[in-house]
Amino acid sequence: MIIAGVGCRKGTAAAAIEAAIVAALASSGMDARSLGLIATAQAKANEPGIAEAAATLGVRLVLVPQIQLAGAGARALTNSERVRRHTGVPSVAEAAALAAGGQSARLLAPRVVVGPATCAIATAGETS
Repeated sequence: MIIAGVGCRKGTAAAAIEAAIVAALASSGMDARSLGLIATAQAKANEPGIAEAAATLGVRLVLVPQIQLAGAGARALTNSERVRRHTGVPSVAEAAALAAGGQSARLLAPRVVVGPATCAIATAGETS
């Protein structure tokens, strides 16, 4: 399964989130049809842009609890000190993708930043 981990600034529009997802998929050699789900921090539950992007792309949205986010953060490839100060993890996008994918998940590429949104792509299980 292909997972898009998403992070964003408060109030980010769905279009910006979708652009980050498309850019991250492209940098990983994937297209939107391969996407299985979108994951983000539970703290982002009230961000309508993320939910709207998931609905537009036709995939399920998974909200990752902070404890799981923190556990997966140790496997992140990038580090934003600003994000770490606000969330306790080096990259919300990377940690969310990894946490949603479970222990065997791996990042296909570091997070991509597009304006106010970030996206990292992870795989859980085998990909073809």
